[in-house]
Amino acid sequence: MLTRRDFIQLAAATAALGAGAGGISRALAQQKLSQDDLLRFEPKGQVTLLHFTDIHAQLLPVHFREPEINLGVGAAKGLPPHLTGTDFLARFGLKHGTAEAFALTHLDFAALAKTYGKIGGLDRMATLVKAIRAARPGRVLLLDGGDTWQGSYTSNLSKGADMVEAMNALGVDAMTAHWEFTYGAERVKHLVGALKFPFLAGNVRDTEWEEDVFKPAQVFERGGLKVAVIGQAFPYTPVANPRYLIPKWSFGIQEERVAKHVADARAGGADLVVLLSHNGFDVDRKLAGRVKGIDVILSGHTHDAVPAAIEVGQTLLIASGSHGKFLSRLDLEVKEKRVAGYRYRLMPLFADAITPDPDMAAVIAKIRTPHEAALKKVLGKTESLLYRRGNFNGTFDDLICQALLAERDAEIALSPGFRWGVSLLPGADITAEDVYTQTAITYPNAYRTEMTGSFLKEVLEDVADNLFNPDPYYQQGGDMVRAGGLGYQIDIGQPIGKRISNMTLLRTGKPIEPEKTYTVSGWASVNEGTQGPPVWDVVMRHIEKKKVVRIEPNRSIKVVGA
Repeated sequence: MLTRRDFIQLAAATAALGAGAGGISRALAQQKLSQDDLLRFEPKGQVTLLHFTDIHAQLLPVHFREPEINLGVGAAKGLPPHLTGTDFLARFGLKHGTAEAFALTHLDFAALAKTYGKIGGLDRMATLVKAIRAARPGRVLLLDGGDTWQGSYTSNLSKGADMVEAMNALGVDAMTAHWEFTYGAERVKHLVGALKFPFLAGNVRDTEWEEDVFKPAQVFERGGLKVAVIGQAFPYTPVANPRYLIPKWSFGIQEERVAKHVADARAGGADLVVLLSHNGFDVDRKLAGRVKGIDVILSGHTHDAVPAAIEVGQTLLIASGSHGKFLSRLDLEVKEKRVAGYRYRLMPLFADAITPDPDMAAVIAKIRTPHEAALKKVLGKTESLLYRRGNFNGTFDDLICQALLAERDAEIALSPGFRWGVSLLPGADITAEDVYTQTAITYPNAYRTEMTGSFLKEVLEDVADNLFNPDPYYQQGGDMVRAGGLGYQIDIGQPIGKRISNMTLLRTGKPIEPEKTYTVSGWASVNEGTQGPPVWDVVMRHIEKKKVVRIEPNRSIKVVGA
């Protein structure tokens, strides 16, 4: 007979097992997770929208740790998606140690990864998409939010062609874009011509003729309704990325043009208006409050995974995460050209629980097989969890900065605050593919230059304003530039020019002097003609020399005003 004490001890042991450390716990977890569980959904209404975004060319399942810090400012402070960890779990009623908690937060990531395995993979996504389409014939729209063609060795090598082939095979109905434009105008036009579905970007115009470069919108017939999908590419592409790659195209939020596209859709008889956006979540939240008539905004760019639809007036905001980890399903009941009801689920694609689709698996094998030897080359091993994400630093970012300092003989290293790049668990081999996944861009040169202390402060202030300006329309997404060899304090509540202080050269412990010149190495410069070796070569060389990587906690940045 079980005593009360025995029961409590058993319950505690079971809880620890579920939160934890691999072996039996993984087996138990997978018993609880099945493909049917992930697909379980009570249909509602006439139309099903499926949405993914920011895959960053990840064909296979991945580990991807969600951010520990994702600060909101202004009206967005304390609101989703600016909640992490236990605050996130409390907001959405999730329990620590569960599959959803693992997929959506950083909490106990390394331990739970051993329990729940990798997430994503286009062959797994294809399985779910086909199943939903079979269950809802003639009612489903599959929409790609962009940042699809860039972020891997094969996408960089093929200049995006691999992902075009994969998305055609997946049966995407429409897409918008951001990093796609970094292949250059002519290459983008060529790839768009190879798509079997429309490339929508209503805010991209020719600077000479002020004409649309791409189709702004597309009307689809689904469930007996006319569904208008308007594309909104990343508004700050020529600022955040090299202007010289797209010299004759203008971007911008263009609120009035969005409103015009909505009005045109309604005038054309649209029953449902969807904005397929790469603005970033906070920009979309503001836009939803200012442009009337949008029923749904499918948001991308900022990589936020929010397990509930956020209502702004009569507009639903959907955020579907990144790296192929999630597939959003939004079922809509439409009456008299307005949403009368909806049901939503953010589905994590637990790779071990989903049977890979054989057709997509064949496409992936065709793309990757010629490069497997190069991709699987082992450079070293990590003793630390390597990840990217967090407003101020990530351990893989720290590794890149260490490589720049050592291999380019620099005092200070600067690495962009990109939100893409997957995670590696402690004890894992570091392969060439892992490095390419963090660095594979079309302007990879690792420069070495000199900067004054005052210019360094300007750089930090400028990037901080892109992230922490209280007006979302002045935010460009991404995170703070990563700094190696440099410490500083940031007060996110201050205006531009006053956020950064106490800059210190870590090598000496001395303050950065405004007029003094420092040797700086970085990469991903937007300036044409930047010289230096590809950053992936720099990082790979550094890892091969170290053989074993261990990244200590980065305490060189002090954050106040949060």
